[in-house]
Amino acid sequence: MTEEDIKKSEEKEKKEIKNTLESIKALASDDEQRQQNITLREILGGDILNAQVIRRQIWVIVLIVGITIIYIGNRYCSQKELIKIDKLTKELRDSKYKALSSSSDLTEKCRESHVLEILQNNQDSTLHIADQPPFIVNIPEE
Repeated sequence: MTEEDIKKSEEKEKKEIKNTLESIKALASDDEQRQQNITLREILGGDILNAQVIRRQIWVIVLIVGITIIYIGNRYCSQKELIKIDKLTKELRDSKYKALSSSSDLTEKCRESHVLEILQNNQDSTLHIADQPPFIVNIPEE
């Protein structure tokens, strides 16, 4: 082989390599364009899950889904607790009203005038109103 043949073959190889690189770049750019132009059909068909970006970020997606599930569960539990607190608050309010009502009834029945009226109506008691005021008995300490 002559030097010219060698040079021609080298140039030919360079052109082939150059063509191959251009075709690889074209394929890569087609993939990038495909990733930029995502259609509804690709999303519904599941083709989007084959995208390199999705496959690289799968653990981030799993983490986000896990955190979302925890968030929803936590919110559910807190709403349950709030409903329970509201129920107990109503029950406490009702109990306070009942206690106030029974305290009022007891105070009314224990008034001196009411007790005297009951004693006079029964007429079977030896109790009567004191004529003398109460006095204090002092006991000397030893």
